[in-house]
Amino acid sequence: MDDNQDVLFGIYCPPHPHPLLAPGLNDGYKNLREAYDKLKERIQSSDADLILIYSTTWPSIVGHQIQAHPEPEWIHVDDDFHYLGSMPYKFNIDSEFAHAYREAAESRGLHSRTVAYDGFPIDTGSVVALSLLNPDNKIPACIVSSNMYSNRSETMVLGKAARDALSKQGKKAVVVVVASLSNRMFTEHIDPKDDKIHSSKDDEWNKKILEFFEDGRLEDLSQLSRDIHGQIRIQKVAAYKPVWWMAATMGQHNNYKGEVLAYEPLHGSGGAVIQLTPSDESVGDKEFDEDDVEYYHGDRNVLDRGNL
Repeated sequence: MDDNQDVLFGIYCPPHPHPLLAPGLNDGYKNLREAYDKLKERIQSSDADLILIYSTTWPSIVGHQIQAHPEPEWIHVDDDFHYLGSMPYKFNIDSEFAHAYREAAESRGLHSRTVAYDGFPIDTGSVVALSLLNPDNKIPACIVSSNMYSNRSETMVLGKAARDALSKQGKKAVVVVVASLSNRMFTEHIDPKDDKIHSSKDDEWNKKILEFFEDGRLEDLSQLSRDIHGQIRIQKVAAYKPVWWMAATMGQHNNYKGEVLAYEPLHGSGGAVIQLTPSDESVGDKEFDEDDVEYYHGDRNVLDRGNL
């Protein structure tokens, strides 16, 4: 399909460090780790030139930030789960693509910046994803932040800018979205053997979302993001926008083959490892449409109407 020629497949995975640092603490963490390992093999056997990551644990406020340091190196410790251990990293970043992505974003009216500082912190979700999916740095990566204030229009335009940059550079990418499903977590320490989804309602909604993913209904999920946020996301946390970006980057339709490799609790939140692959088959047309924006004109209105 023409819309997807630049994206080989997409991955949706959780940001928590448990599958990386402590897969042996319970069967759920082990299942998630095994799912990452399967996708690692699929990435390595693909023709990907780039791993493009949108991480919800890299929040930005001043514009959309893109990691451009060619070889960032540091030792990361998660703010909440520091007791699991440290995460040393040294990544291979495609600086040329990072700058091309910034230019494409600006061409569509977004405020975007590249960052290339020694010691600039890379977020937990990106560290986990790259450490597990690309441990030998065989494929260059690019990481883009999730702006706290961006609404649907702005996030969609950011995804379309990614496709612009991929097309201009002739690169084939694996798209990785780092995000939880339900994000309610226990506020006290729990024994890993007692880990579970925070509530039955969260679990029910997570399974509904997974059905959409399994059916390849990415654009339908994008249209439902506001409802999802209202049902299973902490209201004070930024809107559930990762599927907006994923749909805009991969292609705004439902023509995907979906596979849920694992779904497990991570300190109460819903953690799923999912693959979406472009397909000629579809479960049907989109059920309804929101505005499809090509250029951003600065219409957030977040102070008046919130960030949805």
